Parts: sequence; structure tokens; C-alpha cells
Amino acid sequence: MPKIEIYTKAFCPYCVRAKMLLDRKNAAYEEIDISMGGPRRAEMIDRAHGRTTVPQVFIADKHIGGSDDLAALDARGGLDPLLAA
Repeated sequence: MPKIEIYTKAFCPYCVRAKMLLDRKNAAYEEIDISMGGPRRAEMIDRAHGRTTVPQVFIADKHIGGSDDLAALDARGGLDPLLAA
């Protein structure tokens, strides 16, 4: 399974929704909490091409986007092949 990273903040319902989708797929992921800002938040913004909202999901270093982007990818059948790679 490829490396999955998800940048999150505390009390973020969209973050919970994205993690629940990955959990349903039995996908192991690294959660990076940026609630307090700092260098990891700057890293996320850079990697996400300026996007500042959370969550931001990366699979095998490819930027997927936020919760809605992840759900849309799954709905059109594109998530499972990425997770199987």
C-alpha cells in the first residue's frame, strides 16, 4: 500500500469524514495535526499548491485534495486503484 498522509486540525468534521473513508478502505495513513500551525502547516500549504483548508490528503506523494475531493475520487472508482498500487 502506498504512503498516505493526511493533514488535519482538531475538531474538523471534514477531517473526520476523510479519515473514516480511508478507515473503511483499511488504508493505513499518517495523520499530521496542524492545529497549532507552525512549519508543518507551511509544508502542507506548499505541497497543496497554496490550499490552506484541511484536510489535505496525499497518496504516494500525489496531492488528492480535501475531503470532498477524496470522496469524489472514490465515487468515480479512482481511489481503490491508488490504494492498491
